[in-house]
Amino acid sequence: MACHNLKIAKVEVSREAEDQIVALPKVVRLRIFDIVRRLEKWPRVSGAKPLRGNLAGHFRIRTGDYRVQFYVDGGIIVIEKAGHRDGFYEE
Repeated sequence: MACHNLKIAKVEVSREAEDQIVALPKVVRLRIFDIVRRLEKWPRVSGAKPLRGNLAGHFRIRTGDYRVQFYVDGGIIVIEKAGHRDGFYEE
């Protein structure tokens, strides 16, 4: 079995996203924690989509009807928003 040099990215959660995640149903919170673990393998993360327009430079990853929005700052992944897809991209 080949040994791969896997770098682990640091994942940070903004205060706003933390508050949003805490307010979600437990089953959704658990799925978002799985996303956080997946994001530690950045950039080898399946399902991450780059956003466009005024959100260019940001990404989203989905789990069912819920979305997690993040951006990359050097080797740090910053989760800035989490919630239901309805109205997710509206400010």
